Amino acid sequence: MTLGPEKPPAPGRVRVSAPRSHAQHIPHGTSVSYEVAEQSAVGEVMVRALIRSQLRLALVVSAGFLAALLLCWGIVRWVPSFTDWRILGIPAAWLMMGAGVYPIIGACAWLYVRAATRNESQYRDLVGEK
Repeated sequence: MTLGPEKPPAPGRVRVSAPRSHAQHIPHGTSVSYEVAEQSAVGEVMVRALIRSQLRLALVVSAGFLAALLLCWGIVRWVPSFTDWRILGIPAAWLMMGAGVYPIIGACAWLYVRAATRNESQYRDLVGEK
């Protein structure tokens, strides 16, 4: 039942309507963990973000480790009195470069594991895995 003839749309206006037959149907309650598991675009972005953060962390820790090694080498090279020191008959330069590097390695490893665990924990919180 119409009240009168239907008016055409005003000039300059276009009415567009089409069924969304080509759109992918995503269930309403889709979680991020589902997106990651299905390897969708959202899941790929999440995984890439985790990989980038872990790579950035590895590069920062590696750069810090190399800087510490260069500092040790610089002390041995440019502090002439350091080469004359002896501890229990062993030159201090040998002790620093031979045994003194291991605490630096341990500290860098501890910092890396701690920060990597924090990155993964934040990723799991974001994804919703507990």
